[in-house]
Amino acid sequence: MNNSSQSLSVLEKIGYSLGDLAANLIFQTLVTFLAFFYTDVFRIPAGTAASIIFAVGLLGAFVFTPAMGLIADRTHTRWGKFRPWVLWTAVPFGALSLLAFSTPTLGEQGKVTYALATYSLLVAVYVANNLPYSALSGVLTGNMAERNSLSSYRFVAVMIAQFIIQVLLLPLVLILGDGDKARGFHNTMTVFAIVGTVFFLITFFTTRERVVPSQQQASSIREDLLDLARNRPWQIMLAVTVLVFVNLALKGGMYIYYFKYYLSDTQLSAFLDHLGFNGFIAGLNQLLGGIGLASFRWPKDAPTSAFSLFNALGILCMILGIGFSKPLADRFGKRNVFSGALLASTLFLLAFYFYPPDAVSLVMVSYIFHGFFYGITIPLLWAMIADVADYSEWKNRRRATAMIFSAMLCGLKVGLSVGGALVAGILAMHGYRADAAAQSADAIDGIRLAVSVLCAIPFLAAVALMFLYEIDKPLERKIEQDLDSRRLEAALPR
Repeated sequence: MNNSSQSLSVLEKIGYSLGDLAANLIFQTLVTFLAFFYTDVFRIPAGTAASIIFAVGLLGAFVFTPAMGLIADRTHTRWGKFRPWVLWTAVPFGALSLLAFSTPTLGEQGKVTYALATYSLLVAVYVANNLPYSALSGVLTGNMAERNSLSSYRFVAVMIAQFIIQVLLLPLVLILGDGDKARGFHNTMTVFAIVGTVFFLITFFTTRERVVPSQQQASSIREDLLDLARNRPWQIMLAVTVLVFVNLALKGGMYIYYFKYYLSDTQLSAFLDHLGFNGFIAGLNQLLGGIGLASFRWPKDAPTSAFSLFNALGILCMILGIGFSKPLADRFGKRNVFSGALLASTLFLLAFYFYPPDAVSLVMVSYIFHGFFYGITIPLLWAMIADVADYSEWKNRRRATAMIFSAMLCGLKVGLSVGGALVAGILAMHGYRADAAAQSADAIDGIRLAVSVLCAIPFLAAVALMFLYEIDKPLERKIEQDLDSRRLEAALPR
């Protein structure tokens, strides 16, 4: 391989990160609102929605993702291995995201069939786009410090997408649907599809693959799989990825129910008034009306309004945490910073179990601290996965970047499938009734347990696993130096 210890320009980092912003406009919508969309907008029973989310997630994890990993590592074009897939999937990704959040007039069985078909196709195209995109981060540069920086840029973009989805999606749905949620989702996803397609094209045109396997390297599928089986850091990171995304899907999908049915409406309204938030929205609408524009249709009910503010505060603090990620990792190593910050964030999740319905301020403060510490971990997870690809090359003298990332994305899909299905499954098990004026005590207890104790368990297990992860700061340096030496030697004329 050629020497890849090159710095990345700010333009390339921004261009690459726009691909994650595009993908996460859809991904964050799936994580946060798919169960809600199926149950409360498309009117699919909660148990059936859970089955669809779980089954398609497993299909993506165990069929689409491994197949795409093998295909991407064996792709050879003048643009590289991974960049062309970002180009080829840009338009299909946008079109299918629109179809998946459409609500055609169908009978109950027709709705189930439509949801299953569109979600399956969307997951297939998502894999064909996002796996090569993720693997691209491992071949833009071989410099581990530059990867830390690239991950920080990337996940600021992710947080921007998350802010748009978790804070502004419901207002956008109301604005673009004129109060009709079904039409609002369709129109909002149309905007996301267009913006996402443009951003994917920018990613393609602003990036370049630098870590290129030598012409002499050749490996069979069997060798790639054996390399994975012998790669202990990969095994640990696979398990950690599953656990992290179980948490993200479970808490992300359950928070809206927590605000709608557990926290006190009266206290939520009082909190918004005391904070001056309602006055801010009223002033914004007065300003917009004064210049002849339509009003900003923020959700009028206190739970939805407070939920959006809750997400906004958390995301802003995650972005702040991301800013601390690179300097901490450069000093103490990714492993130590990741595990310490993840543990701290978990403690603030557990606190949710002990808060009564009127403790709105404590809920907000806990989520702020949870967001900050979790934000530190966000870039490190994917930077460590790129390090695992380097570790495999260092140990086996063969590089299979997409195969490594496909395994991790397999874990991501499993985690999302389990976590997403748990949202609908817990609701069904505890007797949740969509759009009921009030839920049963059993349903409310299930919601409260899900956002605290059940969400904390995967994070605590991930922290425990990091004690077995061997790529610490000294080994990071050794791997980077050894690989650079090998690539320089390979580049010398024979």
